[in-house]
Amino acid sequence: QVQLVESGGGLVQPGGSLRLTCVASGADFSIYTMGWYRQAPGKQRALVAYYGRDGVMYYVDAVKGRFTISRDNDKSTVYLQMNLLKPEDTGVYYCNVWRQGTDDDYWGQGTPVTVSS
Repeated sequence: QVQLVESGGGLVQPGGSLRLTCVASGADFSIYTMGWYRQAPGKQRALVAYYGRDGVMYYVDAVKGRFTISRDNDKSTVYLQMNLLKPEDTGVYYCNVWRQGTDDDYWGQGTPVTVSS
């Protein structure tokens, strides 16, 4: 059974940093794309960044230059280093892993991030 467990969220002041971690279990995640989504208050869940199995990384424009996604296949873990945080980065961050061409699409329970002074 696939399980994703996120951690690292919290309250941080504007300009601060947080590192989110998602540990996956139950499959060979080296063949999956691993990514992070954010659901801001009152808004739909939206993609933040992903790290493909081929090494390709993607970021939405709003986080480019501030966030860095990385992964450790040996640990089945994906990270999101978030620097220069802004109040608009506030939301619940969800880990998502998926495999193209299949129905394999899994979500974590989410970790809340609040950026406020």
